[in-house]
Parts: sequence; structure tokens; C-alpha cells
Amino acid sequence: MAAVHRITVACHVVALWAALPIAGAQAQDIWPSKPLRMIAPFPPGGTTDVLSRIVAQRLSDTLGRQVVVENRPGAGGNIGNEFAAKQAPDGYSIVMSSSAQLVTNPHLYKRLGFDPINDFAPISLVGTSGQVLVVHPSVPVKTVQQLVELAKAKPNRFNFGSGGRGTPAHVAGEVFQFAAGTKMVHVPYKGGGLAVLDLVAGQIDLVLADMAPAMPQIKAGKLRAIAVTSEQRSSALPGVPTMAESGIKGTIPQVWWALLAPRGTPPAVVSRINSDIAQIMKGADVIERFADLGVTPLHSTPERITELIRVETPAIGKVLKAAGIEPE
Repeated sequence: MAAVHRITVACHVVALWAALPIAGAQAQDIWPSKPLRMIAPFPPGGTTDVLSRIVAQRLSDTLGRQVVVENRPGAGGNIGNEFAAKQAPDGYSIVMSSSAQLVTNPHLYKRLGFDPINDFAPISLVGTSGQVLVVHPSVPVKTVQQLVELAKAKPNRFNFGSGGRGTPAHVAGEVFQFAAGTKMVHVPYKGGGLAVLDLVAGQIDLVLADMAPAMPQIKAGKLRAIAVTSEQRSSALPGVPTMAESGIKGTIPQVWWALLAPRGTPPAVVSRINSDIAQIMKGADVIERFADLGVTPLHSTPERITELIRVETPAIGKVLKAAGIEPE
């Protein structure tokens, strides 16, 4: 009997040790088991950064792990997107990208450092917005028509800022010039927020700015809003006319933002974040905060992002070519 007992105990011990690696593997498969990072390809203060922080905060709540925003600005967002594409596809790195990097930049840069379609696992759209044309109070205009007349009378006298080559503010400014028949000087910055701050300081004359950095300055009376580039008036600025209402023909491209992960990220991770984004974008607080920024919240399938890139890339190429914007 003693021998049988010893054999039975030994079998239990062997079974226990055999099960340990399996239990360890299962523990490693539990996601998320550590904080995530969300890469924002622009400096703090711009729309991409602000949206990243709103979404990261809500994702931290739904995932039960902190989502930390990491700013990696430069080259119109290319540096941050390239960095994100090269991260391990383990579900712990995502990037807040936009149509500026995924659709427009391929036409503006000879080297991107990443492939918009093949280097990422798309997750979901998160928002869309137009720009607002704001001028320094010292510029003696209150309408787009007045600005156009003054700019035509003084070619290259006025300058417009942007968050860098290829950013929505730059593209909008160039398309506006082409449509209006004016000549102004482009002044690129390392972020849209920086361009708006220099506009407030009177260092430049105007910016076709994202709503996020411009709205506080407009409300404070430090900048004058003349028009919005969206098809309809913005709920954040209902008294400001659209470009079409102001007599500018031609479409100024809208910008959309989307969450992406490195290619090869587990489908289960993509699906979980996508599902969480669907709920986050329905939240009253998120809808309100996005509205204050002039951004419409969105949720989509991953496939919708790929579809938009494929459809909009050749279309924006024609717009940029017509405006005389060449890659460098």
C-alpha cells in the first residue's frame, strides 16, 4: 500500500509540473497585461495630440490598463507613423494617424518611411473635421472676399502658417490660393498648435487651422475666424460661413483620423480595441469634447480605413497637382 501511495503522489507531482508551462503560456496570452502606448505624430497642443489624449483616457478605462500618449513629431507626421510601423506587433503600440499622412503625404514626400496600407493593421476611424480660416486681428479683413482682394493687390505680402509640409493646414492653404487666385508665402512649423501661437503673436498673418488649437483663441478674441472649409457650417462656429458661401469654388480636402497598429498585430486585439472605440464614440462626454474641437466622432470597420486610403489617394493627387504642389 505504501508503494502504491508513493507512486500516486509521484504521478500527481509530475502532472502538476507538466501543467505549469501551460498555465504560464495562458497567463502570457492574457491581453493587456501591461500599459499600452499611443503614438501621436505631432507635438502637444494640436488636434492629433488632443484627440489622442481623449481617446487614450477612455481606452485606459475600458481596457483596465493605462494608455500613454507618446509624441513623436516631424516630417508632417511621417516620423511618428514610421516609428509606429516598426514596433513589435504585440498589441501594445498603436498610432493616431490621419488622412494627412496616409493619403496626402505619399504625394508630397519622395520617401515616407512606411507604406500606408501594407505596414499597418487598421483599427477604426475616430473623427473627421474641416479647417477654420483665422487671421490676426491686425489684418484688416472680416470676410474671405476682403482677404482675397487684399492678397491680390499685394502678392506675396501675406503669409500663412501650417503645422508642416503636407499637413491639412498646408494643403488647405495651397488649395485656397489656387481657387482664389492669390499668392501668399507658406511658413511651416513643427505642429499646428505652434503655427496658431505664432499667429496670435502676430508673427504670421493667417492659418487654415485645425479647430482644436484655434477654438480657444477665437473664443478669447485673439483671432478672427473668417470661414470654415467643411461643406456645412461647424456647430462650434455657427456664425462663420463656409468657403462655398464665401465664394470659393473647389473642395478643400477634409481630414480624418484613425487608429492603426503595426502590421501583424493579433486580430483579437484589433477587434477588442475596435469594439471599445465603438462604445467610446457614443459617450456624451466624448461627443461634447469633440464638438468643442470642431471634430465629428466616428467609428468604422478596419476595412473602411483601407477603402478610404485606396479611393482618396489618387483623388487628392489630382487636387495637389492642380494646385501646383510637387513632392520633395
